Amino acid sequence: MPKATIRNSIRQLRFAHGEMTQQEVAERAGCTRQTIILLEQERCVPSLVLALRIARIFNRPVDEVFTLQD
Repeated sequence: MPKATIRNSIRQLRFAHGEMTQQEVAERAGCTRQTIILLEQERCVPSLVLALRIARIFNRPVDEVFTLQD
């Protein structure tokens, strides 16, 4: 089975929400800024809890923030 990738729109959503910083997102999501950086670079996959928290920050359904690419 080919490796799947999780794509996300965190960076675009940050800028659409008043140029929110990575630090602001991290604080609201309960993680580190480094985690947000890695997510934006698509170098890590968030836990379900973190994905739901990030989606809540932007008031979006989780599948609008994160998508599975096969």
